Amino acid sequence: MPTPAKNTMKIITLDEINRAARENPEQLIMQSERDYEKNISAAARIVADRFAEKPIVLLSGPSGSGKTTTAHRVGEELGRLGINTLVISMDDYFIPNDLVPKEPDGSIDYEKPQRVDVELLREHLGILSECGTVTLPKFDFTTGTRLVGETITRSADSAVIIEGIHALNPEVAGKCGDIATCLYVSVRTRISGKNGELLHPSKIRLMRRMSRDRLFRGRDISQTIEMFGSVQRGENLYIMPHKGYSDFDIDTFFAYEICIYRRVIEELGGKKGELENGGLFAGLLPGFVSDTVTLSPQLIPDGSVIREFVG
Repeated sequence: MPTPAKNTMKIITLDEINRAARENPEQLIMQSERDYEKNISAAARIVADRFAEKPIVLLSGPSGSGKTTTAHRVGEELGRLGINTLVISMDDYFIPNDLVPKEPDGSIDYEKPQRVDVELLREHLGILSECGTVTLPKFDFTTGTRLVGETITRSADSAVIIEGIHALNPEVAGKCGDIATCLYVSVRTRISGKNGELLHPSKIRLMRRMSRDRLFRGRDISQTIEMFGSVQRGENLYIMPHKGYSDFDIDTFFAYEICIYRRVIEELGGKKGELENGGLFAGLLPGFVSDTVTLSPQLIPDGSVIREFVG
C-alpha cells in the first residue's frame, strides 16, 4: 500500500481572514470547521483500512495542537465506520513528581520523555493489542501523584487511540509499526501579515496556550509567555524529530481562531500594552493581534478544537 500523502504547510493572508470575518463570520467559521473535518475523515479512513493488523493508534503533536479533541473526533469518525474506540491520554502514564529525576536547579522538566512510565505503557500497549484487559493509571496534576484509573478491555471490533506529546517517540512507545497507525497533529498553516511577515504556527499554539493556561491552569498570560522558550526547546528536542514516523498529518489550524484570541486575551486580563508591539508580545506576535478583526467566542461551535482552549 502506498504511503499516504501528508499535509504540506499552507499560507493564508491576514487580509483574507479579516475580510471574511467582516463580511460573513459564520461562513468563515463553518468553512474552517469543514476543512478540519476533511482531515479527520482522511485520518480515520487510513486507520480503518489498517485496523485488522493495526488496532492501536498513536497520536502525537506539540503543546497546544489540539490532540485531545482530535483524538476523540477521530474516534467518533471511526465509530461511523463501524469501529468502536477507546481513547487514552499518555499524560496519565506520567511518573509521580516525587519519583521524577530533577534538573540541576531542582526543577522538573515536564517535556522530557523520561516523565512517562515507559515500562507500564508498553506493557499495556501489548495487552490491548491482543484484546486484553488493563487497569489504567490516572495522573493527578494538582498533586503530582498517580491514582488508579478505570479498567478497560479492548474487544476485537475496537481500536485504542493513545494521545500524547511523546506518542511517536520509539524510546517511549517502542517500535509499534506492526500494531499501530501513527498520526501527527499540529498547526500546519502560516498567516501572512500586511507587510508579508509570516506568523509561525508555534505562535498560534502560543495564543491557544495563553487562553487555556489562564482559564484552566491558573497561569496568567506573562507566565505562559515566559515558559514559551522552554516549551519550544522541548518540542525541538523530543517531539519534532519523531514526526516523520506519522502515517498522516492533521492540520488543526482554523482561519478564524486568531480573531477569537484578541477578545479572549483582553477578557482574561491582558493589558492593552500587552497586545501592541511594545508589550509582552514584542518579537512574538508583532502586529498580528492588534491588526486582527475581533470575533466573539460565542460563535465557536460546540465540540470545536478551539473550545479546548477557550472553554
